[in-house]
Amino acid sequence: MNGRPPQDYNLLTQKIKQWAMEFGFQEARVTNTQLGSAERHLTEWLAQGLHGKMEYMAEHGQMRSRPQELIPGTLRIISVRMNYLADVDADPLETLASPNSAYISRYALGRDYHKLIRSRLAKLADRIRDEIGDFDSRAFVDTAPVMEKPIAAQAGHGWIGKHCIVVNRDAGSFFFFGELFTNLPLPVDDAVDDHCGSCRRCIDLCPTQAIIAPYKLDARRCISYLTNTLQDSIPVELRPLIGNRIFGCDDCQLVCPWNQYAAKSCEPDFMPRQGLDSAQLVELFTWTEEAFLHRMAGSAIRRIGHHCWLRNIAVALGNAPTSDEVVAALQSRANHESELVREHVAWGLAQHLN
Repeated sequence: MNGRPPQDYNLLTQKIKQWAMEFGFQEARVTNTQLGSAERHLTEWLAQGLHGKMEYMAEHGQMRSRPQELIPGTLRIISVRMNYLADVDADPLETLASPNSAYISRYALGRDYHKLIRSRLAKLADRIRDEIGDFDSRAFVDTAPVMEKPIAAQAGHGWIGKHCIVVNRDAGSFFFFGELFTNLPLPVDDAVDDHCGSCRRCIDLCPTQAIIAPYKLDARRCISYLTNTLQDSIPVELRPLIGNRIFGCDDCQLVCPWNQYAAKSCEPDFMPRQGLDSAQLVELFTWTEEAFLHRMAGSAIRRIGHHCWLRNIAVALGNAPTSDEVVAALQSRANHESELVREHVAWGLAQHLN
């Protein structure tokens, strides 16, 4: 960096925001590395054990909330936002109301977003270098100890709602974030006010009552955690509450009034693949491991593995209306090699045969 001509960082920031939009992001904003409030909230949350078996949340000490320790020399964070809600005819509420259909969180219907956003961030960093010469930068997309939601809120993308998800007045909450850590002394953006008001729809309508207080989530009860992250048995008492949700849950977002303004994505990679927005439980339960790995190539779903995929569907089939087709599907996996799968299949069958 030594020897670089003096910069007008206000002008550079304006250019960065424009370039970010040219690379497919809906917005880019800048914040500093001071995340003291988020650090206190995280420390309390971890101390109460609300992170479940997400041990990685407690790893790396305070690097998660102190970006300048994670990447020494970091002065600013460029936080980018990208919409992911595909503009398709399938109504998520209709899918949830159809117990034989498989509900998959809207973010996972298309390709995994990590590589796409990381590659766009790399292009943004290169464009900045074209303008000013070399500088220090590091891109993150939900793959390192980075507090992306507090960073995004502090940068002014929106506020963290009572369901612990960032909400934007003009775009709702169906979007991804990415971060570019940098040593450039860019001017920072202001945060925005909380506009949840007295609304508590997300709290009242959470299927498993995982939002135990405004702005406080018990991950151990969250369907996204149970179906996406947990590798063990799903607690028996929570299985009936999962319904037909086999990967993730969007209920708290679907009932949020601000999502009547939810912006749609024009990214081809976020369009539903493999008919996942209209798939039937019985059909998905027939997939062999080979078929699962092939069809889920490039998908976030692939990371849970075939056994957890079958575990999740077995629970959903247990919650489906009793029919010969549903019972036969469960019976076809009753002797599966995985104890995890067998346990959940046995539970599913018990819902229909007892």
